[in-house]
Amino acid sequence: MITARPSLLRDLIERCETLTRRLATHPSADTARRLDDAAYTLCVVTGTRQLDAALSVARRQMAAALRDRQPLHR
Repeated sequence: MITARPSLLRDLIERCETLTRRLATHPSADTARRLDDAAYTLCVVTGTRQLDAALSVARRQMAAALRDRQPLHR
């Protein structure tokens, strides 16, 4: 199975989480669009269709990368 680089997964997870928090506290069309874009990208690289599933898969893939000692740097 092909998986994304751990650094890409980490960046996308952080971006989605940050934008989700920002949207909850300071809603704006720009933040919503940016979250949609980041969520779409994370879904594509994880082979999922919903953000919660994509986050779960990405976290599992990151844990596997750490377990296998793959580097997390870019």
